[in-house]
Amino acid sequence: MQLQPILSALGKLLMLTGGAMVPCAIVDVVSGIETWGVFGLAAFVLFGIGAIIAIASGSEKPRTGPREAFLLTALVWVVLPLAAAFPFLALGFSFTDAVFETVSGLTTTGATIMTGLDNEQRGLLLWRSILQWIGGVGIIVTAIAIMPMLRVGGMQLFQAESSDVSGRFLPHVAEIASQIVWLYIGLTVLCGICYVFAGMSTFDAVNHAMTTMAAGGFSTSDSSMGKFADSRIIEVCIVFMFVAGLPFGTMVLMMHGRVRNLWKDPQPRFYLMIVVVAVAILYICVRFHPQTAFIRYDEHLFRDTVFSVISVLTGTGYASTDYGQWGSLPEIVFFTLMFLGGCAGSAACGMNVFRVEILLRTIWTYTRQMLSPNRIMVVRYAGQPVRDDVLLSVMIFIFLYLFVFSVSTVLLSLTGLDTISSLSAAATSISNVGPGLGSIFGPSGTFQDLEPFAKWVCSINMIFGRLELLTIFVVLTPRFWQY
Repeated sequence: MQLQPILSALGKLLMLTGGAMVPCAIVDVVSGIETWGVFGLAAFVLFGIGAIIAIASGSEKPRTGPREAFLLTALVWVVLPLAAAFPFLALGFSFTDAVFETVSGLTTTGATIMTGLDNEQRGLLLWRSILQWIGGVGIIVTAIAIMPMLRVGGMQLFQAESSDVSGRFLPHVAEIASQIVWLYIGLTVLCGICYVFAGMSTFDAVNHAMTTMAAGGFSTSDSSMGKFADSRIIEVCIVFMFVAGLPFGTMVLMMHGRVRNLWKDPQPRFYLMIVVVAVAILYICVRFHPQTAFIRYDEHLFRDTVFSVISVLTGTGYASTDYGQWGSLPEIVFFTLMFLGGCAGSAACGMNVFRVEILLRTIWTYTRQMLSPNRIMVVRYAGQPVRDDVLLSVMIFIFLYLFVFSVSTVLLSLTGLDTISSLSAAATSISNVGPGLGSIFGPSGTFQDLEPFAKWVCSINMIFGRLELLTIFVVLTPRFWQY
């Protein structure tokens, strides 16, 4: 195994993390907050350590393969949360809380242990948003450029897409990453400008633009987007949350003039269909159910329904209203949406809609096969037969996803949580959604009162969910370290 490229990449990422703290220090200086030195010192230390590691690893670029990619991907999600947690530790957070908040940020989960955000120092609020923004672009690049090569969870299905983006059959990760990053930056800037024109302050717009495009959900207010419920800001947020759940690889192709690719890709169609169906079910249920008479005439009911569906489906986790008061059926719908997620190659979370569609197509195909055993039937996706190795990879991923969810639910219940809270916390953490269901983890709740053990379970769940599960399992196998 070649450790040199791994160390070089980790060193550069530490330098990036240190550099990202500088704006937070500047904001605190401008705001007259004395703790600006926390970010200044952390930036200096991390940048220095990263530079030393990057230089010591040498300038040669040895050939790297899947083993190095597996290890690097896993190490990034261990090293960066520990490094990025320094400001939280220096400001008085416990180690457990600091790691939880940092992991939640980098994985774009959006679950938080913090309260009193409206009066929190601006540098720390900005740091939370930057963590999600960095995590969002990292997740997109990993999904498009690295996961297909690692053949994780059926992602090899998108190897052709990666090749199209780069223009070569074996693309360089740097070339793909560059195009995605520029698109991501452009959409973030556009989102921020729209927020300002819709009535947000500049500081709020900058923060929410970063966490919206990352499908993260950290806010500068305890009320989340409910703070802006009576303005056009909600409509702006709906549009950009939806965009954050679209495949960025396809959007890059659209930038090169291949606009039809957006509709040729089955993912956006299925993604839109889920949104439409979920909104219809929820709106009809809330509008006409006797138990929800107190909100059925709310002038913003349809808007809040669309907002909540897209927020939960993409894993953004913003809340414009407390949908926990909508009744039992809406809670079941939202619980299901947590697992589905957005498109592969987007900032969204969950199992991703392509896996759900392949699962449904597989069930349908084998049901027909049982009715006509002499016919040869194959599972098709995007008009093409799905290879057996892709089908197996998708099914293993879904099984592991549900297995880890079940185990973490049991572990959380051992800490004294009730059944609903345990299920909700496990689902929202492994699916990287943020808010869950129930009085504790609902749209108006936080993870602050969880036992330390439960916070670690949720933190590990967040990382497992973002690393597509199999990446961790591969690195933990003894055979991985034998050569």
